[in-house]
Amino acid sequence: MIHLFTFMSLVLSLFGCHICFAGANRPAAPVNVSVTHLRADSATVSWNILDGETVIGFAISQQRQDGLMQRFIREVNTTSHACILWDLDEDTDYFIQVQSVGLYGESLASKKSHFRTLKKSEHFQSTMMDHHQDDPAVEGLDISRHLQTGEILIIMTVLLMWAAVIVLFCKQYDIIKDNDSNNHSKEKSKPLSGQSTPEYHNGGLLGSKFQRTSSSLSIIKV
Repeated sequence: MIHLFTFMSLVLSLFGCHICFAGANRPAAPVNVSVTHLRADSATVSWNILDGETVIGFAISQQRQDGLMQRFIREVNTTSHACILWDLDEDTDYFIQVQSVGLYGESLASKKSHFRTLKKSEHFQSTMMDHHQDDPAVEGLDISRHLQTGEILIIMTVLLMWAAVIVLFCKQYDIIKDNDSNNHSKEKSKPLSGQSTPEYHNGGLLGSKFQRTSSSLSIIKV
């Protein structure tokens, strides 16, 4: 009987030590619990854990404020610090608490965090805003628009430069053409002055012959 009592005491002591050891090695409760990306039927919960904690999962307790529905989510073999809550009721208040899952059990629950889902009309507006800000297709479209604007500016600049070159070429061509026409007109006027000179000389020659004839006649009279 004494041996049985001693054996039971030893077992209880070992069990108590195991419980104390497991409790001492449980991770601390998560901190900075926040709710983002609110929708009419979903929300995203995120949190932080303390440095040096060994965490292999998380557990989330979700409850409506009116107490009509409660949900418990538990996931292990993950280092994620966020979780998406689905199938929520629109325009409804909720409370959540988060626990860290460690090798030797779960941590204490975090402080309660309150959030309220959106109405469907608000959900539609927020979805449109998020798609405009986060959708890669929209961002690619904006980038392509910027690229198209830049290409148009480059093309316009090149066209203006070519237009300026053409205008300068036309002006130079007109100047050269005017110079050529002036030179051609001068060349045409030179033969006319040359033709008048022989007439003058011919006239002079005829006049000299006439004078010589007169002088010969005067000599005959004597």
